[in-house]
Amino acid sequence: MTEATPTPAAPAGVANQSDHGWRPAIEVSHRARMEIFGAVLLALLLGALDQTIVGTALPTIVTDLHGNDLYTWVVTIYLLTSTISVPFYGKLSDIYGRKPMLIIGIVIFLIGSALSGLSQTMEQLILFRGIQGLGAGALFPVSLAVIGDLFSPQERGKYQGLFGAVFGVSALVGPALGGFITDTWSWHWIFYVNIPVGIVSLYFIIRLLPTVKRVGATRTFDLLGAAVFIIAVVPFLVGLTNAQSGGWTDPTVGGFIIFGIAAFLVFLAIESRAKEPIVPLDLWRERTYAGSIVATFFAAFGFFTATVFLPRFYQVVLGESATMSGYALFPLLIGVIGSSIISGQIISRTGKYKVLIIVSVAFLIVGSYLFTGMTATTSQLVISAWMLVLGIGIGPTLAAFTIVVQNAVPFTKLGVATSNLTFFRQIGGVVGLSIGGTIFGNVLRDQVPVQLAAAGVPPQVVAGFQGSAFDPNSLVGVGGNLGQSILASVPAQARPIVEPLVPQIVDAIYRAITLAIADTFWLGVIGGVLAFLAVLVIRELPLRSATRIPAKAADEEATEALVADLPLDFA
Repeated sequence: MTEATPTPAAPAGVANQSDHGWRPAIEVSHRARMEIFGAVLLALLLGALDQTIVGTALPTIVTDLHGNDLYTWVVTIYLLTSTISVPFYGKLSDIYGRKPMLIIGIVIFLIGSALSGLSQTMEQLILFRGIQGLGAGALFPVSLAVIGDLFSPQERGKYQGLFGAVFGVSALVGPALGGFITDTWSWHWIFYVNIPVGIVSLYFIIRLLPTVKRVGATRTFDLLGAAVFIIAVVPFLVGLTNAQSGGWTDPTVGGFIIFGIAAFLVFLAIESRAKEPIVPLDLWRERTYAGSIVATFFAAFGFFTATVFLPRFYQVVLGESATMSGYALFPLLIGVIGSSIISGQIISRTGKYKVLIIVSVAFLIVGSYLFTGMTATTSQLVISAWMLVLGIGIGPTLAAFTIVVQNAVPFTKLGVATSNLTFFRQIGGVVGLSIGGTIFGNVLRDQVPVQLAAAGVPPQVVAGFQGSAFDPNSLVGVGGNLGQSILASVPAQARPIVEPLVPQIVDAIYRAITLAIADTFWLGVIGGVLAFLAVLVIRELPLRSATRIPAKAADEEATEALVADLPLDFA
């Protein structure tokens, strides 16, 4: 066992200090560092994939478990528990260390995965998905914080670019992988596949990852703040989820959202007086931190819009399978992965990030704007080019902001700062999808009669596709025969009139769906512009060449750390 000296961290803003008298935050061999990095990358992949892989299998799950009325809760409960737990894990990792929090998170996630695969009823599946989400809340923020412990801000770009790529891969490949596993084996295996991957990750984390704790940190946890935070976030997220199928004036939508916002204001008041706040408000005084959080929130609009509505275009309008739609999104995937990795390398080598982020957000705006002009006749080559542009814009936002935030805060608050970034990215995605779903539904409802009339469908038939009784979303299903669905919804006496018009009606509805999807990308444009403005206020702080302090630092509370449970040195 090789002893490593406890190493405090440099205060925010310290840059390129001389190595004389300074030591790295975690001093392990290069081989051990890389093995830890690979294990943490696997942990992040677990959580990222599970957010996207389940969606494709849901229709089969609902059929097997006879739970159509509880359909949305399979996704909602996971979203709730994973989002709510994120700030708690971040705060606890600053107090007790990353290692125990990451191990706890992975174990809970794997238990939830195994139980979800064994579910025999929808109620069981919902309960077990909630458990799975409680574990997943640790995977994102703590994994990213571990990288902050292992590498200096100047080094992190090389590695966090891969983390950004994981987000992109999971969002684009997840649905296709979920469809493949469900079709090849069964839906149970979309949960079981997590177990061997998680065990490998756990093995290396337990064996190699040191525990980094704050010396002198109080073990007092803000229980009142935690309770109010849960009371605020649960109704807010449920309201946003309900907004995708109901009106914003509905009490379960607007009422829940307003209640959540009011409770969140109470939470902020509590945090301003707490000795150990879950969300330290003083971090928001640093404009680089605040600007990065706000930019991440709004950039998520474009990312989530693309990853949700583009697959719908391929699967519904073009009739592709989930697997083939994943292949069709390959240009977007190339853009996300390539730009994420390259941006990390550029930041690492140059120490500059502001111009790079500004350029990437500009690509996000342009890419989203290009898709607002998409029609059912737009060539696939053109759409692929648009996806590449959009992917180039999305990639750096998934990696660069983590580097910026971790470089802007004291080491003692790295975990909570990283968890806040993750939390606001997830909340931004939910808000964006809720607004995007509303835009999609409204535009589709308006465009269906317009496109039917343009296709030469008689007015008396067009009238049947209008009015409050007509729900266009009922026609937007993946798979199946749209023509047969239309005939089935028409009264028997009208079928002889409608049947010859079915090809025209189908084409018109597909055009309407495409236009509705195109209009959702205006959300990406608006979000991109707001993110762009937020980036402008960021200060370009020099990247610290190491997470280090002089041996006789005066400010112990802000800088001290303890390294324990050191791994074997494989050098």
